[in-house]
Amino acid sequence: MKILVANAKGHIRDTFFPPDIATKLEQIGEVVWNEMERNFTPEELRERLEGIDVCITGWGNAKLDEYVLEKAQSLKLVAHTGGTVAPLVSEALYDKGVRVISGNEIYARSVAEGVIAYMLVALRDIPKYSEMLRSKGWHDGSWWNEGLLDQTVGLVGFGAIAQYLVPMLKAFDVKIKVYSSHLSEQDALRWGVERATLDEIFSECKIISIHSAATPKTYHMIDRRLLQMIPEGSLFVNTARGSVVDEEALAQELHTGRFKAVLDVYEEEPLPMGSKLRSAPNTLLMPHMAGPTIDRRKFVTEGLLKDIENFYSGNPLKLEITRNQAAHMTK
Repeated sequence: MKILVANAKGHIRDTFFPPDIATKLEQIGEVVWNEMERNFTPEELRERLEGIDVCITGWGNAKLDEYVLEKAQSLKLVAHTGGTVAPLVSEALYDKGVRVISGNEIYARSVAEGVIAYMLVALRDIPKYSEMLRSKGWHDGSWWNEGLLDQTVGLVGFGAIAQYLVPMLKAFDVKIKVYSSHLSEQDALRWGVERATLDEIFSECKIISIHSAATPKTYHMIDRRLLQMIPEGSLFVNTARGSVVDEEALAQELHTGRFKAVLDVYEEEPLPMGSKLRSAPNTLLMPHMAGPTIDRRKFVTEGLLKDIENFYSGNPLKLEITRNQAAHMTK
């Protein structure tokens, strides 16, 4: 088996392929590493895929379209160390019968953990009181914070992250409402959640957490009308994609001071220095770090290596992304 690691050489690749994982990979097959400190161009990847059975890819990899795949006659499996494969795969790839696996499930669990952390930090106002202690010696006696216990949480979208998040939230005895066109009443009962409309989520929930993929259909799905429904004192969390929310409308609503927000993603990344979000009160801004945490990256690669072995042993793939699943992922 010949394996191409297309990930660019450097620190990021090293976090996915620490020495023990790299050694294990080389025990599975003959490995060809990208020795450049950048991703292959489409032309370079096209040439390097000739004779390759398995291609391991990462963030920013050239799209595996008909042109790039022209010489990939031996390619049978693509293992993506990222989460979404939508920017990577193509109809041509699936038409060739190539199967695709990714770290999406493993990412999802870590992001769900990050969402819990963001909720707790924001509700308890941890940054505010930490800074108060540093600058003023102690709180001023009129402090106020809240917790996650017994709150009502609304989830917009019910993909892998939200599905990992639900059991984590249940430890806090919260009531969970979900907006999703893919969630049946039977599945809602099985998960112990309540189906709801977007209007119900935004007008009734103390905490609103966004989990929709970025697709043309979801562009600015969270618009000014919905944002104006958010009750005073609520918390808005977005760890999905910035384009799902009308960012200009969000900035304006946050500047009213009516509700709090934790934002991990933005329409333009890095977030422009002139963005009105930077000066919004009661807003915790994070640079797209909800997950996976760096320590989880080796587990992503480890999971992919297990599936490579499963593929060649004829066993079911645990991390497979089908054509239909890829079509519904963030572009």
